[in-house]
Amino acid sequence: MTDLTPETINCAEACVNGCVLGDRCPNREYIAAASKFMHDTPLDQILQIAADSVEKRFLAALERDRLRLSDTSHD
Repeated sequence: MTDLTPETINCAEACVNGCVLGDRCPNREYIAAASKFMHDTPLDQILQIAADSVEKRFLAALERDRLRLSDTSHD
């Protein structure tokens, strides 16, 4: 494994099973806010936020596909 540093790490890939940098994590400032959100927000609300996000991304993808198809139909 390469030498991971706060400047070079891609957290989305390297930290899928938890933070690998510990105290050197470049995103430590967000830990307290995320923990507070998880503690203070009911699970039903978190699930609704997730469901809304999936629906929004799905509709955006449909719109992109529709626009792409309309662009190709003019050729």
